[in-house]
Amino acid sequence: MHIGELAERAGMSLRTIRHYDEVGLLVPTGRTSGGFRVYTEQDLERLLVIRRMKPLGFTLEEMAELLRVVDGLAAPEPEDEPTLAARLDEFIADARARHAELLERAGMAEEFIGTLGSLRASVP
Repeated sequence: MHIGELAERAGMSLRTIRHYDEVGLLVPTGRTSGGFRVYTEQDLERLLVIRRMKPLGFTLEEMAELLRVVDGLAAPEPEDEPTLAARLDEFIADARARHAELLERAGMAEEFIGTLGSLRASVP
């Protein structure tokens, strides 16, 4: 698929996808004879992993590291499987902690909205 279709399917902007290409996070599988980027379903899946990490505040470097772990585990016979699995466990724990923090912040936002609603209700 071309970058436009990839962007639409992932719900991301062309600019963001191009940036991920520039920093080496999501390199297109190929290019057409005219130089247009061509992506596969695997590229889409990779982009969705990146998209899911972003709201949790992972840096580009952390995203790249996780993708290296994922790529290493997908190898036919990963030589460093125990090390990669341990690193994946660290990412899982980190993602859970970040998720819990987001839930806490969302709870505070709901309280704030309630406070504003109460204030508004007291004003004619």
